[in-house]
Amino acid sequence: MSIKEVPYDMYIKEVNQKLTSRGIFLTTKENKLNTMIIGWGGITYFWGKPVFLVAVRKSRFTYSQIEKSGEFTISVPLNEDLNKAIAFCGTKSGRDFDKFKECNLTAIPSQKIETPIIGECSLHYECKVVYKQEMLRENLNADIDKKWYPDYHTFYFGEIVASYIKE
Repeated sequence: MSIKEVPYDMYIKEVNQKLTSRGIFLTTKENKLNTMIIGWGGITYFWGKPVFLVAVRKSRFTYSQIEKSGEFTISVPLNEDLNKAIAFCGTKSGRDFDKFKECNLTAIPSQKIETPIIGECSLHYECKVVYKQEMLRENLNADIDKKWYPDYHTFYFGEIVASYIKE
């Protein structure tokens, strides 16, 4: 396996396409390794830093993980067929399942943080949380609230400290 560093914004189009179609992997590690599927978020730029913005509901197992670790990885299957793993990891909780074991996913050490990447994916972002913001119901459009929110997200701004393709 070889790692090729890439500019954080080189694959924005592909990341957005995967986010909005079937989702991508957000991985955390705090006592227990876990991954979930995100369909909202994206790459942006804040405070002179490249940032991956992710939204995690307080009800999710990932929420406590990211709160404790302060970091996460994003793994994007660019050309890999991981639809079954995405379906499983997007519907099952890390409280109840070892998603890596159930989906035969391989945890590979990251370059700069403790949380591993998913070996079956080709594109990876390593992120350290630099800011978080809880959603406030009173600031949310009522129609969006009614349609999407049984419970609210916390937005995590993860500084992208490494971005690369695994070849």
